[in-house]
Amino acid sequence: MITQNITHKLSESIIDTIGSTPLVNLANMVENKKFNLYGKLEAANPGGSIKDRTSLFILKQALENGRIKKGDTIVESSSGNMAVGLAQACLYYGLQLVVVVDPKLNSHTEKILKTYNARIERVTKPLDNGGFLGARLERVQWLLNTIPNSFWTNQYGNPDNPLTHHSTMTEILDALHGKLDYLFVATSTCGTLMGCADFIYENNLNTKIIAVDAVGSVLFGGPPLKRLIPGHGAGVPSQFLDTSRIHDYIYVDDVDCARGCWSMLEKEAILCGGSSGGMISAVRKYADKIGEDSNCALFLCDRGERYLDTIYNKKWLLRELPESKSAFTPLGGW
Repeated sequence: MITQNITHKLSESIIDTIGSTPLVNLANMVENKKFNLYGKLEAANPGGSIKDRTSLFILKQALENGRIKKGDTIVESSSGNMAVGLAQACLYYGLQLVVVVDPKLNSHTEKILKTYNARIERVTKPLDNGGFLGARLERVQWLLNTIPNSFWTNQYGNPDNPLTHHSTMTEILDALHGKLDYLFVATSTCGTLMGCADFIYENNLNTKIIAVDAVGSVLFGGPPLKRLIPGHGAGVPSQFLDTSRIHDYIYVDDVDCARGCWSMLEKEAILCGGSSGGMISAVRKYADKIGEDSNCALFLCDRGERYLDTIYNKKWLLRELPESKSAFTPLGGW
């Protein structure tokens, strides 16, 4: 009998499996193999997204510092992923969760949240100055004033959000033996973006960080416009963003996100979420500026299963993004 000396880590709980996600070589996505492209597979987290890291770190810090205790109520505004990450962690720690969402929440995520016993508060109208995000934040304040022993994790302003991703950067650098030339990061709260940027700055690294923002987001001074695909961009300015630590930024629209998602599925057999597709399109737009033999990485932020009714639904694409038909041909054709 042949035996192998393979050590498998024993996880003490479900939350112990968060982080240490794979870094995947996306060799089929790079034409002419001019540079190397790697995807940090955050869908491998148990809740399915990079926000598992943020949720856990913020809650652990608050529990350790005595700001919350078992039985308290957590309140947060989310477009989906942060809500799921919090729902899982809150259930584990014995905390209640109220999550404020808007109409862009997809049905699959809503079912997950209800299964985790999260209470859903829905806003239906955007603010004239602040959009749906502004409306969600307004509802959060009302909930905090009305629910006893409530605590806002505040992914938009809690410094533990960016601090979460110092360990994420360490994982990427360890996998690439310290050679990371470009890092593409989707915007939202800008917690991931600035956590990585701060780590690069504080460690005097040569990595160039490229922010990938949504057309219609106000983060880099653009006008607020309607956006269909959630998870990246924002309707209000970020409390974290420091443009002096960002090398460059690039815009992607909803069609870019869909195009990138279908391309990843066809070429890498990876079913990724909307912002991940946007980052793939951003890398393609930016490719001429990337040096020969550079190591580039991006975040595959969440799972594509939550977009089966939208991005991966051909009828939805033709109805909501008819211009996508001439932009690309998904698997199986039209």
